[in-house]
Amino acid sequence: MNPLLRRLAGATLLTVLALLTGCASVPGGPAATSPADPWENWNRKVYAFNDAVDEAVLKPVAIAYRDTVPQPVRTGVGNVLGNIGDVWSAANQLLQGKLQLGLEMGMRVLTNTFFGLGGLFDPATEMGLTRRSEDFGQTLGRWGVGTGPFVMLPLLGPSTLRDTAGWVVDRPASASNLPPTDAGQTAVTLLSLVDLRARLLATTTLLDSVALDKYSFVRDGYLQRRLDAVYDGAPPLEDFEDEPASAAPTAPSTARPTAKPAPR
Repeated sequence: MNPLLRRLAGATLLTVLALLTGCASVPGGPAATSPADPWENWNRKVYAFNDAVDEAVLKPVAIAYRDTVPQPVRTGVGNVLGNIGDVWSAANQLLQGKLQLGLEMGMRVLTNTFFGLGGLFDPATEMGLTRRSEDFGQTLGRWGVGTGPFVMLPLLGPSTLRDTAGWVVDRPASASNLPPTDAGQTAVTLLSLVDLRARLLATTTLLDSVALDKYSFVRDGYLQRRLDAVYDGAPPLEDFEDEPASAAPTAPSTARPTAKPAPR
């Protein structure tokens, strides 16, 4: 693993270990507002740190990348990175028992690799082989592993304990591990980050304009998106137990008493 990924993985594991030691180690603050986010006070601090790094470094670099690199080149970079990611998506489809979708993703990889010049172009989409991205966190969820608490990871952003464990498994299959040298791996990692951040510029601009509480918006959106991803857009309905019906109090009668006939 290249040095940059080792640092990211180290920061991630340290954060998870800190959270697992218990909430007593987390600075006091307002109570969590979501049952899925028991460490909200801690997570908000990590989110503030990530946001500061993004505003100072990632966002300006992504804007410069978008404004200086021609669109066809950026599209080609995204296609190549996406084609590499599709290999692992196909594997996860198969691990989840979705044989047909796994074979379709495999055909997509072969089509774009051979007819798309190594993934530079995307003829598979035009042929109806659309991308269905899957990761190991989704695979764990597919086999019944619960999400666990929500976690905001340093530099990596929103996650859950399950998805963090999945991320550790996903990393060896990422494009950044293909180059044989540490320098090459770091370069691919940085390119992947910049490409992803550039594609999210419009989304984050919308987030800044519509969200009163950006943290809650990001958290709730992430959890819903991951739920939809695990169940392929059709998550199960929540079960609401009916409360036992209590006997309704008898209303006092308002009927007039029948008048007795007057004695003759």
